[in-house]
Order: sequence, then C-alpha cells, then structure tokens
Amino acid sequence: MAFQNNRGENPKLAKNETIKEASNLLRGTIAEGLLDQSTGALAADDTQLTKFHGIYQQDDRDIRRERRKAKLEPAYSFMTRVRLPGGVCTPQQWLDMDAFCTDYANGTLKLTTRQAFQLHGIIKKNLKLTIRKINDSLMDTVAACGDVNRNVMCNPNPYQSALHAEALDMAKAISLHLTPATKAYHEIWLEDENGEKQKVTLDTDPEEEPIYGKTYLPRKFKIAVAIPPSNDVDLYANDLGFVAVIKDDKIVGYTVTVGGGMGMNHGQAKTFPRLADVFGFCTPEQVTDVAEKIVTTQRDYGDRTDRKHARLKYTIEDRGLDWFRGEVEKRLGYSLGEARPFTFEHNGDRYGWVDDENGNSHLTLFIQNGCVVDTEDFPMRTGLREIAKVHEGDFRLTGNQNLIIANVLPAKRAAIEVLLEKYKLANCY
Repeated sequence: MAFQNNRGENPKLAKNETIKEASNLLRGTIAEGLLDQSTGALAADDTQLTKFHGIYQQDDRDIRRERRKAKLEPAYSFMTRVRLPGGVCTPQQWLDMDAFCTDYANGTLKLTTRQAFQLHGIIKKNLKLTIRKINDSLMDTVAACGDVNRNVMCNPNPYQSALHAEALDMAKAISLHLTPATKAYHEIWLEDENGEKQKVTLDTDPEEEPIYGKTYLPRKFKIAVAIPPSNDVDLYANDLGFVAVIKDDKIVGYTVTVGGGMGMNHGQAKTFPRLADVFGFCTPEQVTDVAEKIVTTQRDYGDRTDRKHARLKYTIEDRGLDWFRGEVEKRLGYSLGEARPFTFEHNGDRYGWVDDENGNSHLTLFIQNGCVVDTEDFPMRTGLREIAKVHEGDFRLTGNQNLIIANVLPAKRAAIEVLLEKYKLANCY
C-alpha cells in the first residue's frame, strides 16, 4: 500500500526513504564496501542500511582534530547491537559475548535499556567475522536498529518464573514474526571464507517483505511485554505494549497499549513526548496478528516526509485513536476486546537475592550505565565470566541496564557467592 499522507499529492519524502527504496531489500553496496581496504568506512548511504543489520558506523571523536591535521580520515569503527528478545541468554552465550569483547571490540560489553548487548570499537576488517561469530552463538544483530521493530522487551520477573516463561515466549514470538524477511543479512554477513552459506537462526522468505514492504517503516518501532505490578520495561514509552492479564496463575490475554515515546527535539513544537494509550484486549493467540496489523498501519500511514515526526505516536496524535483503532480492526477482521484494568507499582530493579516458587535463586546486580568492563580496582567482567563458567541457569538483562544471574540452583549458590566476594561483585547489590 502506498504511503497515505496529509501533505499534498506528491510530498517530498525524507532522504532515507529513497535510500531504502533503492537498496534492493537492505543490500545496497554493503558487501562491496566491506571489501574496500582503502578506507575504514562504508559509503554514506550504506551506513543508513547497516542500521537494519544492527550496525552503526562511528569514529573516535577524541582524535578527530589530530587526524584531520595529519590529513587522515577519521578513526572509523563500528558498534554492533545484539538482539536478545526479553533479554535472556545462556551462560555460554554470555561467555561468547565476553570473548568477542576481547577478540574484536574495545573490551567493554554494554547492556542497553532495551535488554540487548552492544559491542563497540569493531574495525571494518573484523566486522563480518564478528557477526558470523555472534550467529554461531545462536544470536543475531538483524533488526536491532533501523526502521523496523527493534528488540522486544519483557519483564525479567525472576520471582514469578512460570509467568515470566509465558511472557518471554510471547516476546520471542513477536520478535520472530516481525523480523525482516530479506536474506540480505545472511548473504552479506554469514558466508564463510570460502563463500559457503553459514547456518542461520531465522526462517525467512528470501525476496519479499510481506509485513514491511521495500521501504520498511517510517521510523523505528518499539514493543514491550509487561507483567504487572512491574513496569521495568517502561511500557508507556513504547510504540506498542502488551500487559499480561493473569487468572489462576496463567496469562489469559493481554491489554494492548499504543503510541508511546519519550523522544523530542527541543525548540521544535512538532515533536513531543507522549504516553501510550490503552487500546484494547487480545488473547495470547491473537498477539502476533495484532502486532502485525498495528505495524502495517504505521507502515502505510506514518509520516515519511519528516523523520522527526515519523513515530507511531504522531500518527495517532494526528489522526486520532478512534481512527487508528478502526483501521487496525479493519485489517484484523475482528474487534479487540475491552481493555482489562492493571496496576503498576514499580519500575526499578530489586537488587540482591530473591527466591522463586521452584526453590531457585536469582541475583540482581547493579551495573553502572550498563558497562561490563574490568578496571584496575574492580574486575567486574572477569568475575561475571567466572560465574558464567559454573552457572547452570541463565542471565537476564534488565531494562534498567542491570543484570540478573537467574535460576541459580541451590547446589550452585554457595560457589557463586564465593566468586561474588572474590571479584568484588558483592558490592553491586
């Protein structure tokens, strides 16, 4: 469906729209640029496309002037964001990410506010190998950035394990359903040195984008799944939210929220923060369908002329919630149910140990600014690496950039507590 606008017959589209349309489903000339050894950078248009692959081009600002005086190009490197629906990874995946920090990046593992990993300081010649290694660890960077659905968030909620498992499965289902279908990611990043295709973790349709179309969304799209009373995913700041409705210790459906976003540009009245609206109710079986139809409505009606006015919150603010509901329900072929009431009581993390109904323990650690790094007096990264070697549960990244060592078996808790003391991690809770 063509972009539906309120700005005349032939509006001037934002530059990124032209780049996306000409990209051959996000391929551009990225593959050719990776082979160009004359520069540490990629072509300008390609740096807009690599965002869809989870990659941002950056440079060292501290030495820009020095390099300019020496008539050298900026010291380019790349940040890659690893998508992790619900923020849950295995101890082996944690160990792998830790190794990538040393082997390919700048030694710091970053935990983001959307429960994802980031690696910084990757130079161009190591970029493809880094992505392949991440894929070998059964993770990926696709759709971690760009004008698509980003990493789907979910409450870590360690003290309600059964409910968390249900909500986490839903977050993963949404993420998979809204993953771009193009094979550009696999073609560019996942060939080995002999040009052979590597194992991929996504089941994709090669040359169509049935949900996104060839120009994808007008801007990024953020989704969160929340389990009351905790709102550590900051539900009202997301484009789309699903609030678990619980009955007899099971999730029987979700109250849907739409149109949140806190971003704004100072001095520009057309931009503003907006809390999400309560939109309706759907069953667990309807969640991915509802998510898809909301995304496609934004695809067709979001503002493609001005990227500062392109988020879903502006579409709803401009056209009205009733109009938006009508358009979504027309695409669904059924009406959403009446929203169920819910109450959030807190949005922070509970530091320290808690036990769940299964007898397992969970430890939430404070990670300042989400930076996992060793310093001279605090070997945090080393300590977490040693814990991952003995831990048999999982690691959970929180929306507050902290870390939960989750599902610690009773037989393992004492050994982990010894490591916490040894590496000064006991000071983090």
